[in-house]
Amino acid sequence: HLVEGFGNPEFDAEGRYIQADFGRLTVVSLYLPSGSSSEERQLAKFRFLEQFKPKLEQLALEAKAGQREVLLCGDWNIVRSALDIRNWKSNQKNSGCLPAERDWFNQMCVEEGGWVDAYRALHPEGQDYTWWSNRGAARANNVGWRIDYQMVSPNLKAALRDCSIAAEPKFSDHAPFTVDYR
Repeated sequence: HLVEGFGNPEFDAEGRYIQADFGRLTVVSLYLPSGSSSEERQLAKFRFLEQFKPKLEQLALEAKAGQREVLLCGDWNIVRSALDIRNWKSNQKNSGCLPAERDWFNQMCVEEGGWVDAYRALHPEGQDYTWWSNRGAARANNVGWRIDYQMVSPNLKAALRDCSIAAEPKFSDHAPFTVDYR
């Protein structure tokens, strides 16, 4: 079963949510808006976060009830902590590192849903990145951000085995992030 969009015309038109159900397993490809291009896009990003939260809560309830195992993967365009970005202090006022964005993201990991950050669960102190600016020598100097995630419902946490970020070869400004599940 395939679902395109989460019921929001503004963001569904941008192709930001695709859900595929395989029996009890739900895999979601998610692409949160970036707010870095303008104030208007940052406001759109905040609207997305607010309007997407009920869908996250619904998926979390289905997982908690044992109806689903859920994997949310993609480009979230938000770092979670200082471990996830090379230049923490200088980026506090930049989209992707704003306190309100981080608060929204981190709350979903501790509230009702308890979403699990697969990378952080496997590497609690890891400082690997999945995105580097095309400006300057950001990639060569490893001045990156970890903004690509696989977030899993708590009932999938025990299945996490290993993960890796393939910074080379370079495919784009993002690096592939893979997770091995048992």
